Order: sequence, then structure tokens, then C-alpha cells
Amino acid sequence: MLFCDTSALVKLYLREDGSDLMMALAAAASAIAVCRIAWAETMAAVARRVCESPADAEGIEAVRKRLCRDWPDYAIVEVTQPVVELASDYADLFALRAYDSVQLAAARLLHEAAGEEVQFACFNTRLEKAAKVLGMVTLARDAPR
Repeated sequence: MLFCDTSALVKLYLREDGSDLMMALAAAASAIAVCRIAWAETMAAVARRVCESPADAEGIEAVRKRLCRDWPDYAIVEVTQPVVELASDYADLFALRAYDSVQLAAARLLHEAAGEEVQFACFNTRLEKAAKVLGMVTLARDAPR
């Protein structure tokens, strides 16, 4: 199973460094999991791309439609009280930003509940290091960047 934080999920929709790696990992995964907040974060990233490059607006609209189409196929980790409590611990322990700590907590709880290995995909060095400390499989351990 592949858990994508927003930085990894965006690479499945917008062409960026790391997109080829993410496409290969997604194709090989038994399932792709995301935290519910990834919807808002991904849509914000897409909106930001339109502001930065208005000429890409038509293509970006296609990206939004693809995300809407694909979203029901993702295993969604809800933002529950246990997730936010664990996230607050991780924010303190690893000096993470709020949503990064929520992403990590969601992935960690999924990792504990899943009957299979969960690979944590992110493109944030601090977040990736925190995931490694927690014993999670990350991109750097398994695939070149």
C-alpha cells in the first residue's frame, strides 16, 4: 500500500520532479491511501499553479476533473480525534507543521492497522526523516530520487 502525503499526491496530477517515480509507485501499489486533508491541499496546489501560470488554466481544469474522478478510488484516512492527538505529539516531537503532522499521524495509524506494508511517500525532508524514525518505509529507502 502506498500512502501519499500531498507533496507526493500532487506529483500524480501535475508534472514535477518526482512525477515519474510517483507514477511507477502508484502503478505497483495494491492501493493508494491519502488523508482527507489531501483534497484541500491538492486543490490549493492546483489553484496556485493557475495563478502562477494562467496560460495553463485549461490543463489545470483537466487535472481537477481527474482528481475528482480518482478520489473515490483512494483509501481515505479520516481526520479523527486520535489522528489529531497523535499529530499534536508528532508536531512537538519532530517540529513539524500542522498539516504535515496530520499526514504523518494518518499514515502511522494506517500503518498500524493495515495487514500489509505501507510505504510513506512524501517530498519533504523533515517529514520523511520523522517517518523513518517511526520505522516507516519511505521513498528514500526504497527508490532513487
